[in-house]
Amino acid sequence: ILQPLNAARLYCSSLIEKAGKGRAGKAAINIESSLESVETILGAVLDISRLDAGAMKPDDTVFSLDELLRQIGNDFQPLAAERKLGLTIVPSSLSVMTDRNLLRRLIQNLVSNAVKYTRRGHVLVGVRRRGELVEIQVIDTGIGIAGDKLNTVFREFTRLDEGAREAEGLGLGLSIVDRIARVLRLEIRIFSNPGKGTRFSVILPVAAAQEPRREIVAKASVRTAASLAGLRVLCIDNDARILDGMRLLLEGWGCSVDTFSGSEDLGRSVMHRPDIVLADYHLDGETGLEMIAKLRAIHGQDMPAVLVTADRSSEVRATAARLDVPVINKPLKPAVLRSMMARGRPLAAAAG
Repeated sequence: ILQPLNAARLYCSSLIEKAGKGRAGKAAINIESSLESVETILGAVLDISRLDAGAMKPDDTVFSLDELLRQIGNDFQPLAAERKLGLTIVPSSLSVMTDRNLLRRLIQNLVSNAVKYTRRGHVLVGVRRRGELVEIQVIDTGIGIAGDKLNTVFREFTRLDEGAREAEGLGLGLSIVDRIARVLRLEIRIFSNPGKGTRFSVILPVAAAQEPRREIVAKASVRTAASLAGLRVLCIDNDARILDGMRLLLEGWGCSVDTFSGSEDLGRSVMHRPDIVLADYHLDGETGLEMIAKLRAIHGQDMPAVLVTADRSSEVRATAARLDVPVINKPLKPAVLRSMMARGRPLAAAAG
């Protein structure tokens, strides 16, 4: 299901850039918005099915809450500003040990709900220490939830009348929060005052802090400013529609694009080192990571590469991490892809 949706979003993104601000451009933006809604629904249903099936296995690490919460704040500041709401992320010196990606998704869903159901005022995200425990709080000045409804909000496809009038949605966000909390063995608390706001709390143990990776973060921030014009990109996918859509999108950014279906001898076909490789994971007979490994054996282990896949399993992410290959999930968001490619541009220039 996600493969044709990914191809549709690629074509739509290219159309938006070419059509400009006229009627065709506005229609393309509306189409993209509808595709994004479909993607959100499919992603939520997929998450629920994988959580219920036990397919999401936690990968516990120690990390700083401050960095994670600041990232979430950056993600939601534009939406909060659009709704004319304040969004405050309170700094924290505390660290925890749990699955970082799953905790981030849990808090993202809470912040998304807070922003969505707050008409005016503020959303506050902060951390309190409770002895050996940490309490992450998401507090809003929104519409609130009646006391007799508090136990129903975590059920899938459940939307209260007040919430349905306030914003669109399917009622899946808090259901995912509940499932992730059970997978991570976290406690979720909720306090609400109808008409005045809601406070969600996530309770988990404190962990000893680790040294922050300042150098890596600094390098990433410098790379994002690079231009993509003239970048030599190799796209590997076994779906011709996706390869065509990628070519249209990337050439619109000024890139030079080669495509490869994965059915030929890769080493003989790719004679010149690409500046970056964008590879799907599931190909015919082998994986995108195997393709990347072959190319790096020919052109150097420092060759930048990104895995673009609909496979959201922790096994694929772990294998990609061992090869130092970042992962973007399909359907991909062009802004995320562009940022990821820009980070690798200085590496490509240095190698050239």
